[in-house]
Amino acid sequence: MPRYEFKVIPAPRRGEKAREAKTTEDRFALALSSLMNSLGREGWDYVRADTLPCDERAGLTGTKTTFQTVLVFRRPVGEEPPVGLTAFTPRETPRAEVPRIGAATDAPAGPAPALGPAAD
Repeated sequence: MPRYEFKVIPAPRRGEKAREAKTTEDRFALALSSLMNSLGREGWDYVRADTLPCDERAGLTGTKTTFQTVLVFRRPVGEEPPVGLTAFTPRETPRAEVPRIGAATDAPAGPAPALGPAAD
């Protein structure tokens, strides 16, 4: 039996503006499908939408119950990523040999060169 991990996100409350989406229903459907498609590309399968009660503070001591609509997604745990997606595994890059510079005490004795404008 496969094991799953779940992701629960708030459902969109507003639609997305687009040239092809003229009505409120079209804009809302566009927002929902954009969200679902982006999660689908990450391997998440849509399971269901739920409206659940949520107690919120109201004033200093009171509470009120509101309802939140959430979308539930799932994906199998421990399986290969979906076709077209590959898991990123960083490769160890070989380190280049860096030449070592001697200590500052190895500087030649004598006065420091004069500083001034550059000369040709």
